[in-house]
Amino acid sequence: MGLDARPLIRFCSKAPSSWLPLLLSAVLGLALVGCSAAAAGLNSFASPDGRYAFLYPTGWTRVQVSGGPQVVFHDLINSDETLSLVISDVTPDRDLEQLGSAVAVGEKLRRTVIAPAGSGREADLVEARQRETGGHTFYDLEYAVHLSDRDRHELATVVADRGRLYTFAASTNELRWPRVKELFERVIGSFTLQI
Repeated sequence: MGLDARPLIRFCSKAPSSWLPLLLSAVLGLALVGCSAAAAGLNSFASPDGRYAFLYPTGWTRVQVSGGPQVVFHDLINSDETLSLVISDVTPDRDLEQLGSAVAVGEKLRRTVIAPAGSGREADLVEARQRETGGHTFYDLEYAVHLSDRDRHELATVVADRGRLYTFAASTNELRWPRVKELFERVIGSFTLQI
């Protein structure tokens, strides 16, 4: 965190030994507060059928969308910041790797969902990587999206399970991206399959 520990070390070396337990408990207490702060600001969401779960930012609200994503949340203050989950059917015996590499799946999503022909949007796949979590393969994808009046940034994770393809995405305008990058990474990385 960039703190200089030298004054504390000098103080500890001159403090009476009876202060050591008190000082140690104070330092441990601060460390625990710092650890819990890293997870602060997130609420949990689980599907009614128990199939999946994820974290979403405090202050965001769920909105109902007909004919669109299965789940949508948006920020109450910055309403163009969204979190969505799309569930699609795939052949039950196909796993994610059979659909292609992280780059191939990321490019297909870019062309067919994020910036299809005629949409007026352009998108670049910035990064595509694979990770293993809970016995499932996930593809984590990052996009820079260009619209006629503004630029956006989107993170997504994709996983296949039992004939379903889950695409979980978080999106914001490019100006806010530096402020929410770490938060969005935690949210996207929190998506898990439960059963």
